[in-house]
Amino acid sequence: MYDHIGLKVNDLAASIRFYEAALAPLGHVLGSHDDTYAGLGPKDAPALWLYATRGAKGPGTHIAFRAADHQAVDAFYKAGLKAGATDNGGPGPRPDYSPTYYAAFLIDPDGNNVEAVCP
Repeated sequence: MYDHIGLKVNDLAASIRFYEAALAPLGHVLGSHDDTYAGLGPKDAPALWLYATRGAKGPGTHIAFRAADHQAVDAFYKAGLKAGATDNGGPGPRPDYSPTYYAAFLIDPDGNNVEAVCP
């Protein structure tokens, strides 16, 4: 439950490629963008903002996107890997979170832990 999130990224083009691919199965698209920023989210309602910042360093952020079903979680994971992400936990149940929690985790090009979840 958030209005929007902003992430500092070192390579805006690489981040756009990753997030466009990984979030497409969840119904998100690239919206407003230029050479310094990009907004992704539901059509006409970007809520994830990427900001080009040279030398951005830090421990990374964790973002979890809600998926409609298990197939969307699986597609997020597959598309994200193909777009250059690193595996951080393949699709599957996470009964230690809750009995119905199904999720997949990827590390984006800037070291952020990105999750798709179908609770």
